[in-house]
Amino acid sequence: MNEETTGAPVESPEDWKDKYLRTLAEMENMRKRMQKERQEMVRIGIENAIGEFLPAIDNFENALRFAESGAGEVKVWALGFEMILSQFKEVLHNHGIVAFHSAGNLFDPLFHEAVETEETEEHPDGMILHEFHKGYKSGTRTVRPARVKVAKHPQKSYPPIDGESGLE
Repeated sequence: MNEETTGAPVESPEDWKDKYLRTLAEMENMRKRMQKERQEMVRIGIENAIGEFLPAIDNFENALRFAESGAGEVKVWALGFEMILSQFKEVLHNHGIVAFHSAGNLFDPLFHEAVETEETEEHPDGMILHEFHKGYKSGTRTVRPARVKVAKHPQKSYPPIDGESGLE
C-alpha cells in the first residue's frame, strides 16, 4: 500500500529516526524527573524522621545546662552525654538540618510559632523576645518552627469625642 491507496503520507526513514530519537529523549527526561522526585521524597522522609528526635535533643541540651552546676561525678557523666549530643548534632549536619536563632529577629510565620505575646512599647511590634524551643530548617524548608514569645504594642484606647459616651 502506498499514499495513493490509503490517503496517508508515507513516512521516510528520517521521520522514523526522528520519532525514535524524540521518544528516547522523552524517556530519559521522565527517568530523570522520577529520580529527582524519589530523591525529594527520601529527603523529606529523613527530615520528618529526624524532626521526631528534636525534642530529645532539646532535653539533652536542657539537662546538660543544669549539669554544669553539678559536682564531680555529675560533670563526668555530663561530659559523656555531651559527646552523645554532639553525635546527634553531627547527624543533623550531615543531612543539612541546621538550628536557627530567633531572639531579636522579627516574627515570620514560616519559621516561628508564637506561643506567647507580651505587650511592650520597648520593642518593635513583631520582635521575638524569647525563644522557648529552637527552630530547625533544611535549606529553605522548615523542619520545626521555633516556639517564641513575640512583642506586641498595646492597644491604644482613645477617649470619647465630645458628646459621645461610648455607650450605645
